[in-house]
Amino acid sequence: MKAKPYESNRPLKTKKAVGAPVAEPVKYPSGKPQAGKIGPKATVNPGEEVLFITSYPPRECGIATYSQDMIEALVGKFSHTFNITVCALESDEKTFDYPGEVKYTLKTSEDADYIRIAEAINNDSAVSLVFFQHEFGFFEGHETAFLQLIENLKKPVSVAFHTVLPNPGEYHLNMVQKIAASAQSIVVMTQSSAKLLIESYNVDASKIVEIPHGTHLVPHIKRRILKAKYKLHGRKVISTFGLLSSGKGIETTIEALVDVVKQIPEVMFLVLGKTHPEVVKKEGEKYRESLQEMVNKYGLKDNVRFVNRYLSLSDLLEYLQLTDIYLFTSLDPNQAVSGTFVYAMSCACPIISTPIPHAVELLDEKTGRIIGFHDHKKLAFYISQLLLNEPRRRSMSINTLHKSVATAWENSAVKHALMFHDILGDKVKMHYDLPPIKLDHLKKMTTETGIIQFSKLNHPDIKSGYTLDDNVRAMVAAGMHYELHAEDEVLNLIDKYLAFIEFCQQPTGDFLNYVDKELQFTAQNNEVNLEDSNGRAIWSLGYLISLSKILPEDIVERADAVIQRAMVPMASMYSPRAMAFAIKGLYYYLTSRKSPGARGMIQTMAKRLADLYQSEASGSWKWFEGYMTYANSILPEAMMYASQLTDNAEYRSIAIESFDFLLKKIFNERGIEVISNRDWLTRGKVPAKYGEQPIDVAYTIITLAYFYDVTQNEEYFEKMVTAFNWFLGYNRLEHIIYNPRTGGCYDGLEETHVNLNQGAESLVSYLMARMLMEKYQDQIFTEED
Repeated sequence: MKAKPYESNRPLKTKKAVGAPVAEPVKYPSGKPQAGKIGPKATVNPGEEVLFITSYPPRECGIATYSQDMIEALVGKFSHTFNITVCALESDEKTFDYPGEVKYTLKTSEDADYIRIAEAINNDSAVSLVFFQHEFGFFEGHETAFLQLIENLKKPVSVAFHTVLPNPGEYHLNMVQKIAASAQSIVVMTQSSAKLLIESYNVDASKIVEIPHGTHLVPHIKRRILKAKYKLHGRKVISTFGLLSSGKGIETTIEALVDVVKQIPEVMFLVLGKTHPEVVKKEGEKYRESLQEMVNKYGLKDNVRFVNRYLSLSDLLEYLQLTDIYLFTSLDPNQAVSGTFVYAMSCACPIISTPIPHAVELLDEKTGRIIGFHDHKKLAFYISQLLLNEPRRRSMSINTLHKSVATAWENSAVKHALMFHDILGDKVKMHYDLPPIKLDHLKKMTTETGIIQFSKLNHPDIKSGYTLDDNVRAMVAAGMHYELHAEDEVLNLIDKYLAFIEFCQQPTGDFLNYVDKELQFTAQNNEVNLEDSNGRAIWSLGYLISLSKILPEDIVERADAVIQRAMVPMASMYSPRAMAFAIKGLYYYLTSRKSPGARGMIQTMAKRLADLYQSEASGSWKWFEGYMTYANSILPEAMMYASQLTDNAEYRSIAIESFDFLLKKIFNERGIEVISNRDWLTRGKVPAKYGEQPIDVAYTIITLAYFYDVTQNEEYFEKMVTAFNWFLGYNRLEHIIYNPRTGGCYDGLEETHVNLNQGAESLVSYLMARMLMEKYQDQIFTEED
């Protein structure tokens, strides 16, 4: 059954009555499924409601933006697990026209409103958990009423501290301790904040959860393209952004520019963002005007540009991506965390910063520089040093990106969801939503020749050339997509990948694997065993031919001609994985063609694999070889295909016994951890850790799906869902592997980080797994009547 198009997760705007509930709990569109550990035909909890108490857009405030970004990430990943609503904080008489997720409002300047909202939440049976975004300024002058609100709530409470003051006086100490005593968990964004809470405030360490400030995944558009777009061609750009106020220390940079322009006259300083609304309310544009006077005084009109508006997210991220150096010159030594700072890191900006705790924690010689407050001389020195040293600046860009990628909002959502789960316990069943199927990166990686092998980040690296392996997998992925949606553009991709396979086939019928960007076969073809690549080619061709009822006749005939030419060299295959892929491909082939030769080839190869198994499997080691390497699941999968074709009970027994043995090796309490590519698993040896590859996870998902179809064993279904969640953050690092922004897939899960490159192998592996999951979404998510 074809899936319905995915709907937008962004709720519609609704108007509210001041001081009253504004809407029923928002119902986010369903239709984006995925699950943790659930079986076929499971019923889905409609979602435990988590009420955020926070400032919220359209109010212009850093925490408002933070909260909206966090909620959108949670809804995007866990719409079947949590129903996220908001109690929006308002000050003075100003009210706003909020989006639909805003359920309540709280006037922070009115003590009586704290009592009213506590009663409303306690009487709201839908609310399961209350999550405060805390900043001391929100409740200034009304701290007692705020404490009473927290203490009077009869629902579990979590509090995120956006500021943790060092050296607290008695007043702040008592305030924080009372808040912590009423909360089930305390969220902080830096290690230094966690340390302060434990050492200076005596907060129970077991309550503290460190979740870094989230950042947006960006497409990493080339700087020269963006500079041209914003009329900055030929300029070296330094920038800062945020709601403008005197605490930003912009004058430090203007003073530094006096020295910088002497060496680098093409420098441009961008001051991004409008003046903070609270500042405008108190003093108008006095600070901005003083900065403009400084610019005129020092003759810097051609080197400073004020972008005096509240930037959309897309505009902001483009400005940051074109920035050569980002400056953070805050004058507040107690500022615990800065969203502007981490957004710049996510856009691969080298950073020069004053020594706020967040900067000291994240920056080192490889990512940026630290200067003292008001130190315009040191700032000028570092700006000039980095702008005049492009190799160092590029290295810093990559390092800042690597350091920030773990803080993506999607990863932050995973950590928050797990925290909510810990608080609510058995009330919550964790379900990861299926991302929409997205072919953007596949199209970007594909030229007129085929799919390029590697990428640098999400940019195709044509110097890496092409491989048969990647193009056969890309053809399978494209075929799976065509089965679902029958799009002409995807048919064009299939044609390209098939043409590349035809190109790689030799007069003898076998295939070469490695092709450079000039379309010449490389020497590597003579240095490695190509049997496995040949087996994978048979798999892809057989699969394509099995789609003969929906594909154009000429494509099917071309694939048939290639597989016929490959029959002769196929007979001499002895590599276990080559034979396994060939068995799978020939099985597909026989669903559309009658071929005694193909049937006989499957029987011959299955007998070879069965003999291998009987020779190697003994005692507790139930495998075809004395070691486990890559693409392990294809071996039992091939035996199951052979048993289905021949009705051979021995083959079925081998398939199930070997596959169950493999599953015991790669599944644990953290989900799936496939065999490491750092060192293969040898019988009797301790398995290596880390180096988990998307391709092995994808192959395992494919095999689990087939075994479930054949056996109807629900354990295979549950493990299939768990394994797919590996791509979505259910893994050892709680880190997304699929990048929903680019549509690419990171190249591996290492010990402490992901490999940020998004090459063809990882991409098509994810796509095959994702499109396979489409088949099962009705079983994964069956709504309760």
